[in-house]
Amino acid sequence: MDQKLLLRVVIDEEDIRKVTLNERPDSIEDLKVQLKDKLLLQYDFKLQYEDQDFSNALCNLTEITDLPDKATLKIIPLVTLHVTALSSPTTTSDTECSTANTEILSSAGTSPLLREQWPDFFDIPNFSVDVAYRLRQGDLAYMKDGTRTALTRDMKHDILEKLAETMYSYKAYPEDDNFSNVAKALISKHPGLTEPGPQPGWYGWKNSLKFKMANYRTKLRKAGCEDVSINGGKRSKGNPEGDSSSKNIKRPKRGEANYLPNLPEGHDETSLENDRQTLVEEMKKRRPNGILISKVMDQTFPLRRQEIVKNEPEVKNMVERWPALFTERQVFAEFNRIASKNLEGEFFEALDQHTPRFMKLFRSKKGTVGQKLTELMQQINLVTSDVTSLRSIVLKGIPIIVGDDSSEFYKTCLDSTRDEVLASVTVGVLTVLSENGLQEDPSSKHLQPISTAIVLEGGIVIDNIKDFPQAVCLLFGLTYALHLDYPKCMANTLKFIQTVMLGLGKKSLPPKLLTLKNSLLA
Repeated sequence: MDQKLLLRVVIDEEDIRKVTLNERPDSIEDLKVQLKDKLLLQYDFKLQYEDQDFSNALCNLTEITDLPDKATLKIIPLVTLHVTALSSPTTTSDTECSTANTEILSSAGTSPLLREQWPDFFDIPNFSVDVAYRLRQGDLAYMKDGTRTALTRDMKHDILEKLAETMYSYKAYPEDDNFSNVAKALISKHPGLTEPGPQPGWYGWKNSLKFKMANYRTKLRKAGCEDVSINGGKRSKGNPEGDSSSKNIKRPKRGEANYLPNLPEGHDETSLENDRQTLVEEMKKRRPNGILISKVMDQTFPLRRQEIVKNEPEVKNMVERWPALFTERQVFAEFNRIASKNLEGEFFEALDQHTPRFMKLFRSKKGTVGQKLTELMQQINLVTSDVTSLRSIVLKGIPIIVGDDSSEFYKTCLDSTRDEVLASVTVGVLTVLSENGLQEDPSSKHLQPISTAIVLEGGIVIDNIKDFPQAVCLLFGLTYALHLDYPKCMANTLKFIQTVMLGLGKKSLPPKLLTLKNSLLA
């Protein structure tokens, strides 16, 4: 009997997905684990299904036997209240504490202690009642006759302090563009604060914000906030023997939203180390509990991140200490914890979106680059090829366009020479081909791989990946999870994936990447 399940899963009104399960789960809990794995859901939920006995009305799924082989399921997130102290010490009123310190874990599945990416539009926070009243009166006067708001020293301090606190909730080290955006948003919301002079009316606020942000970090450093205290040993008047203030600064460089979070409230290194050992034991089981692993991996994220950023351990040590991190599900989950991005979804969405333009661009190239791209495209039939083949061609063609050397990063070998080739690979994707297939058809250029693996520091960390594009996506995720530098031979390609495909990090691009980006968007 065919036990395959074909499911239409409704996550929300704008996110409806098709999921195929090769085997019918034994229980509803098992079904939830598989759906979490397939859909990368990091929150608890219950399930409803369309019951044919009631004209496809939704009913709670309480028995796995009620589920037909072809069904529509609806995800119902379970909302949980988490009352936690804010990671940064701030002075708030009783009213503010009742809302600011109570976080709701919504369907996004993000922890209240973790940051989100910097917003496209910075929303100016609400100020204290007296400041808000004076700003409102000042804005009315400015719109009436152009009179600017008269600022007292305390009023300006309160405004800058609140803005710095809000900025820190997104970034500990904002960039110049971030300060500009906040200053512009402030003037847009409160035009009475526009400053006179030849410079833009927000320019003085931008400079004031930079000084206030530096002072705010100093307060947090003294309070023990990890992401700023790690840079607290720099040379200063109070520490004349410290390192140069510009030397070896540990701060986000690739759009990491959660670079170095504090340990969760109520936990210390000892308790989290015990949780880590629980993870190790669970991973030894034939069928580890996916829900337990996800929960403990979320809990131990700050410990793991501090270990990686501060100690920079070897990859083989991380494999031993955190084996769950080297599973596909947890690579994507860890990337979401670090960057607040759905890596798998956004990676392939961007790749598929740009594939037609890439193919046109590949065909237009001349010279040595054009010859290499032509040889690459000859490996597939562009009319009948499936999406995996097209994705593979694009990922192999990007390094050629941006001037990278992928020969040491994308490696292919026969099964009999796997160990020999592996010894020559430091980091990359290793595709192993069947030697039997070559013997059957020596002239074939389309041998099916028998395995695809990720190699880091000369050792395989994830094996038996379903296809080449998935392996590239996972390898990119591991560079974030393990805080690794991009290999020089593929730095431009990985930077392109980071900035253009995923929208992470600085918007400024090197000339080659900017040219490619403009070509895609033309």
